[in-house]
Amino acid sequence: MTALRASSAGVPALPLVPAVARWPRAAVLSLLGAVAVGLALVETAWPAAAAHTAPAVLSAASLAIGVLVVRHAMRLDRESAAPWRAFAVLAGLLTLGEAIAAVRGVGVNAVTAGPQDVPLVAAVPFALLGCARLIRSATTGIGARVALDAAVALVALSALAEMVIGAALNRTADSVDDLMARGYPAAGVVLCTVGLVTFAGVGQARRAAAGWLVACFASVAVVTVSGAIAVVRPSIVADVVSGTAWLAMLGFGTLAIAADPGRSTDPDEPPEVPLLGVVVSYCAAFGVVLVLLVGRIGGRSILPVEAGAAAVLLLLTFARTLVWAADGARLTRQVLRTEAYFRTLVHSAADVTIVLDHRGRITWDSTAGQHPHGWSARDLEGRQLVEFVHGEDRAELAAVLTTGADPGQGRGRVLRLRGKDGSWRSYETVRVLASGDLQRPDATAPELGSGLVVYLRNVDERRHSELELERMAYTDYLTGLPNRARLMAALAGARSRAAEGEASCLLLLDLDGFKAVNDIAGHEAGDLLLTEVADRLRASVRDRDLVGRLGGDEFAVVVRADLDEATALGERIIAELAGVHRSVPTPGADPDLVFDVSCSIGVTELAPADEVPATIRHADLALRAAKAAGKGRVRRHGETADSATVRRTRLARDLPDALSRGQLRLVYQPVVGVAERRVLGVEALVRWDHPALGEVSPEEFVPLAEDDGLIVPLQRWVLDQATAKLAGLVRAGRDLRLGVNISVRHLQSGSLVPDVAAALARAGLPPQRLMLEVTESLFIGQPDRADGDLQTLHDMGCVISLDDFGRGYSTFAYLARLPVDVLKMDREFLAGIAEDARSAALVHSVIELGQRLSIDVVAEGVETPEQLAALRDLGCRYLQGFLLGRPTAPAELPAVIDAFDPRSLDVVAGQAAVTVSGTA
Repeated sequence: MTALRASSAGVPALPLVPAVARWPRAAVLSLLGAVAVGLALVETAWPAAAAHTAPAVLSAASLAIGVLVVRHAMRLDRESAAPWRAFAVLAGLLTLGEAIAAVRGVGVNAVTAGPQDVPLVAAVPFALLGCARLIRSATTGIGARVALDAAVALVALSALAEMVIGAALNRTADSVDDLMARGYPAAGVVLCTVGLVTFAGVGQARRAAAGWLVACFASVAVVTVSGAIAVVRPSIVADVVSGTAWLAMLGFGTLAIAADPGRSTDPDEPPEVPLLGVVVSYCAAFGVVLVLLVGRIGGRSILPVEAGAAAVLLLLTFARTLVWAADGARLTRQVLRTEAYFRTLVHSAADVTIVLDHRGRITWDSTAGQHPHGWSARDLEGRQLVEFVHGEDRAELAAVLTTGADPGQGRGRVLRLRGKDGSWRSYETVRVLASGDLQRPDATAPELGSGLVVYLRNVDERRHSELELERMAYTDYLTGLPNRARLMAALAGARSRAAEGEASCLLLLDLDGFKAVNDIAGHEAGDLLLTEVADRLRASVRDRDLVGRLGGDEFAVVVRADLDEATALGERIIAELAGVHRSVPTPGADPDLVFDVSCSIGVTELAPADEVPATIRHADLALRAAKAAGKGRVRRHGETADSATVRRTRLARDLPDALSRGQLRLVYQPVVGVAERRVLGVEALVRWDHPALGEVSPEEFVPLAEDDGLIVPLQRWVLDQATAKLAGLVRAGRDLRLGVNISVRHLQSGSLVPDVAAALARAGLPPQRLMLEVTESLFIGQPDRADGDLQTLHDMGCVISLDDFGRGYSTFAYLARLPVDVLKMDREFLAGIAEDARSAALVHSVIELGQRLSIDVVAEGVETPEQLAALRDLGCRYLQGFLLGRPTAPAELPAVIDAFDPRSLDVVAGQAAVTVSGTA
């Protein structure tokens, strides 16, 4: 019997997607249960009325289920709907049979044959047809094995039914009524058999629906058996059982149709092995034989028909056993071939697979006996993996074996494993899984307490290459000493140790007279001299001190000692390097040629409060003091100060009062648009008119303001002054944009966004008029702050410009994700653009990059007509520089803007600069 897929909507269901139960299965089953209870009450209390009422109720219920089957079939494709169309006809015949019984008033169980039996008998072939089409939709279909299982089940169930019905009738079939009494149970047996075969033969997708069909056919068997008994012994109990079983049949059909997802069209669906059919057929066959033997022991004689059925069952079971043995042999050969194939794949793979039990012991190694480590399977199995791991890497192994809920923790860790010959090879963990997860492809985390499968990759050669590359990256190619990068790392470590109380010093060495060696004896002699100096430095310092080469003839020593001991080491080095030029041969030079080469050393102590660049500056100041004092000298930082130090100290002392005394002022430099042929904006530049030192450039006092914490009030003043000036120009009818430089320290303070907003509000200037110019170092030092605050300013409407592009750091990676609207190429980046094709190509690449990213490009530092012509030819739209306009005082700015001559942009290479500047 069939059932309904629970859906009442008119949307067709896809074959591979179950029609999720919009049909209220619970309501239908509850309704059928209520009908069953009511029908039982009617049959018990009013048996005379039940003769018409009970068949009418069953007919109506069958009709309703038939309608639902038809609606379900309409939602499936033609192949998937074929079984349910047959079941729909079956439901219609059942409805017709019960309707005739209701009209005739014969009740649920008619004691005599009549017209009502014709539709019921005709419904059996349609049930068989529906099951056959359901099996045909699977990948296995009905084969010889399924047919044998069906034959065994049919014979066994027929024998059992014959014994039960024969005992109930207790007479031979000598009338049509007796034949119907025996025929209906036979039909139930056939349907149960077909249902079992269907359940064993359908695909995995329709297995649930077939299971409910088995229950449905079992209910049919109950109906037929109770009806057969009612022919001989009519009773109300038989009628109640038949009516309830009939409604249960409809209910199970509802569940079957609700669970049917349609025919699977997945080409990768694995074929099903009909194991369930074998189990059912064997149980049925041996069950019949067991019943006959028990009956014989109890004194019941075995009829010839029963003996024949037992013989047929034994023959069919024997045939099925032979087929099963053949299948087992074939499957065994297939499994062995597949195992050999995959074993070959695993053994020949580049990765090593190690299976561990829950105690970390090796149970299998994919490369045992076939790998350079030389261990055999007998050597490895049962031993702890930790026994083969280098002692320094056992912490890494512990992290691998305790990955817990995050298997990614075990990836990428490098372990050194011992080979049988005692050598060590490096392996990297590729993946770590719980051994149980191999059966669960969707597993994402190992199960704690289970065994592990560890996938390793031999990275021995790669590791050696990485170490060699690392050595080369931190080693000077000429002398073999650590290079600048290694020295910077060593200074950072020494600074950390200084914070813990360990004294450290830096010695900065420079060779005096080295240039003469290169100029007279040649660079080969200079290289030999540098190599000899490096060897003597290694011999002079202690093992715990680090000697490095900064470049050229400059060396450095990081000394783990106090200032006095470091100074004594410097004196010893000067004595050791005295006369080094005499021991170095100079190929091709006069052997009697003597060079006066000595060494000057600057010494400074590492203070925890000083950054590494500050320490290097202190040592460099001491080195210059040593050179000023004469060759072969050692000077400490602080013993003497040069003019630069005096000037810096004076500026740092006077800067805090410069703003309050009115010594700071702003000048504005125009930015010209080539296409617009006019001044599009101005950049605000701060100047300091020192009463004693004269005009001081921002490059000199802005770093002092940053170091002394004065940069934030300074930039607030610049923002207020510049926005107020631009607001006046805009109100006068000039379409301009203002550029203001932003310090990294201002961004670090976290007050940049409110300061900009406050300045714009006080000036009444739209945010679109303000362009904030930031340097590339800002993205390196504070990427998170840059992402957040700059995005906020960009969202406000401010324009973000990347200043000094191309000077130092490369921020191409940031351009795609940061809110940069403008690139300003540094003046040094433009040097030689008119004469050097390579410089022009680099500038053109930046301009083209800006066009592709929709970022405007401004060239600053345009000072010659040749640069102007080259930039114009390369497509640069925005220019800034002395050639087009010098920094101008606020009072003169309107006149300069209004007097700009667009013909100055038409200058050709070679034209006199005075002409251009005159027109500007």
